[in-house]
Amino acid sequence: QVQLVESGGGLVQAGGSLRLSCAASGRTFSSYALGWFRQAPGKAREFVAHISWGGIKTTYADSVKGRFTISRDDAKNTVYLQMNSLIPEDTAVYYCAAGFTTAESMRVLSGVDYWGQGTQVTVSS
Repeated sequence: QVQLVESGGGLVQAGGSLRLSCAASGRTFSSYALGWFRQAPGKAREFVAHISWGGIKTTYADSVKGRFTISRDDAKNTVYLQMNSLIPEDTAVYYCAAGFTTAESMRVLSGVDYWGQGTQVTVSS
């Protein structure tokens, strides 16, 4: 069993930065692939980023590539999402996720075993 708790959301002006954190409980955290998703009002939840077991490989949605960076610290049971050059279209509730799954599967919300409760990110123009 893994419990995920996000933090770090807030209100930021366009062009600014935020770093989201997701702290996990559970002894098997390091065995999981981890990801970030987001959901804007009236829209479906969408894939943002994936990091493999051991942090060997990272994958990003085209809309955030070059601006967002996912990383993990298994010693702290935490996954991060550094978000730079934010634009209003990044406004959403951001969720972290964990599962024994590849980036290709996570892109279509397959293989996710655990979700966090979400943290709001609002980017003003």
